[in-house]
Amino acid sequence: MAGKILGTTVYYDADCNLSKLQGKKITVLGYGSQGHAHALNLKENGMDVTIGLRAGSSSWKDAEEAGLTVKETAEAVKGADIVMVLIPDELQAEVYANDIEPNLKEGAYLAFAHGFNIHFGKIVPREDVNVFMVAPKGPGHLVRRTFQEGSGVPCLYAVEKDPSGDTEEVALAWASGVGGGRSGILETNFKSETETDLFGEQAVLCGGVTELIKTGFEVLTEAGYEPVNAYFECLHEMKLIVDLIYEGGFQKMRHSISNTAEYGDYYVGPKIITADTKKAMEQVLADIQSGKFADDFLADSKNGQPFLKQHREAAAKHPIEAVGSELRGLMSWLK
Repeated sequence: MAGKILGTTVYYDADCNLSKLQGKKITVLGYGSQGHAHALNLKENGMDVTIGLRAGSSSWKDAEEAGLTVKETAEAVKGADIVMVLIPDELQAEVYANDIEPNLKEGAYLAFAHGFNIHFGKIVPREDVNVFMVAPKGPGHLVRRTFQEGSGVPCLYAVEKDPSGDTEEVALAWASGVGGGRSGILETNFKSETETDLFGEQAVLCGGVTELIKTGFEVLTEAGYEPVNAYFECLHEMKLIVDLIYEGGFQKMRHSISNTAEYGDYYVGPKIITADTKKAMEQVLADIQSGKFADDFLADSKNGQPFLKQHREAAAKHPIEAVGSELRGLMSWLK
């Protein structure tokens, strides 16, 4: 039954009513990481699921081989009671305008796994449309694998518009149907999910971590140390440390490392992540909150992704990638 964590209500399968999905025509747009997981988990829970894809999509055959009905996006939306949009953020507004909105039936439920386009006003649904979000806190392959193993990935859910009066029940049913009710479903809102997700990706999980690893590697190799040692110390062992933090917080990690490492943690950490670093992070958050990042990202996408492609190409040529490719060849467990 429902419980509380830090003041937030946590719902489980017993609190959710899958009948809110049964008998409804469900369309999942996209069959990538999240798309395949949502669609297959719901199908195995007895739901009527159709996949919507663009003509010629490389995922079309995969979806059909999984036993799912596949249609082009506009056709898949027609007559659907619930439409879950799981295509890339930068494509959603155009697809919505061209294929979703003209075919979305009155009173339908429009769903997302990330609040980006709704929160920043890039998609503005009609007044009769119910809008909710179910965001599993893990990649799609984990959502699928844990479901098959009998567990599930925790989910956030949010309701943005509720003209039908039961959108929260539908959202909870969806979260339960994809496996979230086995571990916990927590309420949020589109603003909070979008802004914290973007900030985490940029300042910590992706942007922060990769720049920290890369810079550490450069400092060691430029000082004459072997690239092999630099790779192991700055990249390879990152997973070992993060796994300990993931399992038991900073306390478990610090209990597991040496006193030398723990002393260095306290002694040097604040010299790397300084007050100036925090100010930079605050500016990152301000740019997200104002919509500047969203506008810059979408403008780059509209112009053919020159920024993204330039930096993707440069990152692929960094020496740490060549060193890592060689060393990972020795790690049989990765295969």
